[in-house]
Amino acid sequence: MSKGVKDALELITRGVDEVLLEQELKDKLAEGRPLVVKAGFDPTAPDLHLGHTVLINKLRVFQELGHTVVFLIGDFTGMIGDPTGKNVTRKPLSREDVLANAETYKEQVFKILDPSKTQVRFNSEWMNTLGAAGMIKLAARQTVARMLERDDFKKRYQGGQPIAIHEFIYPLVQGWDSVELKADIEMGGTDQKFNLLMGRELQKEEGQRPQTVITVPLLEGLDGVQKMSKSLGNYVGITDAPNDMFGKIMSISDELMWKYFDLLSFRPTEELTALKAAVEAGANPRDAKVALAKEIIARFHDQAAADAAEQDFVQRFQKNAIPDDMPELTLTLPADQRGLANVLKEAGLVASTSEAMRMVKQNAVRIDGEKVTDARIDCAAGPAVYQVGKRKFARITLV
Repeated sequence: MSKGVKDALELITRGVDEVLLEQELKDKLAEGRPLVVKAGFDPTAPDLHLGHTVLINKLRVFQELGHTVVFLIGDFTGMIGDPTGKNVTRKPLSREDVLANAETYKEQVFKILDPSKTQVRFNSEWMNTLGAAGMIKLAARQTVARMLERDDFKKRYQGGQPIAIHEFIYPLVQGWDSVELKADIEMGGTDQKFNLLMGRELQKEEGQRPQTVITVPLLEGLDGVQKMSKSLGNYVGITDAPNDMFGKIMSISDELMWKYFDLLSFRPTEELTALKAAVEAGANPRDAKVALAKEIIARFHDQAAADAAEQDFVQRFQKNAIPDDMPELTLTLPADQRGLANVLKEAGLVASTSEAMRMVKQNAVRIDGEKVTDARIDCAAGPAVYQVGKRKFARITLV
C-alpha cells in the first residue's frame, strides 16, 4: 500500500464505525481517480444539528482528497418515511414540506462542504420516472423474510406492532439510488447499515462494481445517553446562536468531550493526541472544551462570534462563581414531573417544592447562569448547571 493511500485511509477511517470492505476501499483509492461518494439525507426537519454533521464532516474529507461528493436529498424517500430506528410507522411528509426543508439543507451543508465539489441531487429524478411497473419489479428483488432481518422490523414484528408495506420499499429505493448514481462509496449512520448493504446487492445484480459501505457512529446528545435529537432537546443546532452553542458544548461531560473531538473537530490527530495527554497530565479539561466550542462556533458563524461567546460565558459564569467540582446528577423523571420546582427538590438543592418556588421568587435560582423567574417551567433534558443561592450547585441531566 502506497504512502498516499495509507495517509488517505487514515483520514477517512478516523472516527468511523465500520468499513465494508476495507480492502475494496484501498483498491479504489489506489486507482487514483475521483471516486463517487454518496450520502443520502431525507429532509424530515428544516434544521440540521451537530449529530448530522458527523457524516457531513467525513464527506468534506473526501472532497479534500479530490473525490466527488453527491449530497443526495431524498425528496422521494422523504415522502415514504424512513422507518430506521423507529418502533412505529413514520408519518410521511408532504411534497411542500420536503421541498422547503431541502432548500434549508442546501444552505446549511455548504457551511461545511465545498459547493464547487458537491453535486446536489434529488432521488425523485429517477424514481418519478420508474413508474408503477418499475416499482413492482424493484420490490420483487427481495423477500419479506430478508426485510425482517432488519433489526427494527424484526422487533416490531415480534412485538405485534404494525409494519406498513411501503416501509419495505424504503431500503430498496435507497439501494436503487446507488445504482443510478454508480456510487463507489456510500456513507451513513450505523443505523443505516441494512439500507447501505442493500445498495451493494442491487449494484451487483445490475452488473456494477458494488459500493464500499462506511458507517459513522451516532453522536450522543448533551445528556450523554440518547443520540442527539431535536425531539429530545439534547441537541446543538448548527443555526443556534453562538452563545447558546458555547453554553451547550460546555455542558457536556469531560468524557463525552473526547468523542465530540473525534467526530466533530477538524484538528489533526496528532494535535488531539497531545491535547488529551495534556489533560491526563493535569491540564484543566474545561480549557479543551473551550477550544472545541470555539472551533465549532467559528465553523458555523465566524471567529469573532466564537471569541465573543467565550467572553460572554466567562463573564456570566465566573461572575456567579460556579465551581468546577459540582455534583453530577442524572435524574429519571417522567415528562410530567420535570417542572423546575420538582427537579430542584429531587436533586437535593431544596428541601421541598414550596422552598423551590420561594427561592425563585427571591431571584435565587439560575440555570446555566441565567436567572429564572418562573418556577413552573419544564426543564430540558440537559445537562445544565442548576444553582440555588450562592453555594448550591449541581449539573443535572434528565432522562
